[in-house]
Amino acid sequence: MTRPIDTLRGEQAGLQERYRDVLRRNRSQSLSAMLIAAALAGLFVIGFATLDIDWSRLLPGIAKLGEFAWLMAPPEPGSTARAILFLRSLGETLAIALLGTLTAAILAFPIGFLAAKNVIANRIVHVLARRSLDTIRGIDVLVWALIWVSVVGLGPFAGILAIVCSDFGSFGKLFSEAIETADHKPVEGIIASGGSHVQSVRFGMLPQVLPVIASHILYYFESNTRSATIIGIVGAGGIGLHLSEQIRTLEWQHVSFIVILILFAVAAIDFVSSRLRFAIIGRKHVSV
Repeated sequence: MTRPIDTLRGEQAGLQERYRDVLRRNRSQSLSAMLIAAALAGLFVIGFATLDIDWSRLLPGIAKLGEFAWLMAPPEPGSTARAILFLRSLGETLAIALLGTLTAAILAFPIGFLAAKNVIANRIVHVLARRSLDTIRGIDVLVWALIWVSVVGLGPFAGILAIVCSDFGSFGKLFSEAIETADHKPVEGIIASGGSHVQSVRFGMLPQVLPVIASHILYYFESNTRSATIIGIVGAGGIGLHLSEQIRTLEWQHVSFIVILILFAVAAIDFVSSRLRFAIIGRKHVSV
């Protein structure tokens, strides 16, 4: 038997009265979300209207890309010696990415603990560490490359230092966030059993965050392989310098050969790093 409509309305009114604060908060959140979406849409329209974007140039540009693609086929290095040179430069690019990523991770590891609220309670130390990381992270790797090329000269050393400076800020932020989101129960258990604060961090927190940190390092190594190619264009070593030279001399078949080498290297690194990340995450879940 169906219930009377008046009874249902009365129950609905009672629920609205009982959960009035929750419903009011939901309406406020919905209104805020709509206002933010409207503001973003307005910025999108204003940006296209004020940045002198001419859509009529798009189709001729696509036709120009097709012409470049035609000139780039078939890919060829030109000679065996040149192919060996390109491969050696690609290996230099991978070495720049690997050394820069590992050095930045090693330097950022202790800073991540200083920037984590649940490790260092001193607010001054925490704020100084976070703002320093924000400042370093705010400068792009290409700008760092230009700076270090001016300081230490052309070559891979400048590229390594550029990646170290760029990734140091990013790693410090990511490591500190991973530490802050770690489960507090193992830490509390060690302290309750008589362990010191250092022991609680070493045995209760570090085993949780190491797989996350390793995953970040692997991802950034893959990303820095592409970055090392770009910074090579400004003289920071690697295959980017040869890519820039071949583009300037309009040797499009050589350009396509270099691009294919870079794509193969990035794809191989992506495959290996993905396998390692899944292995690390799986081992973490098994240990938990």
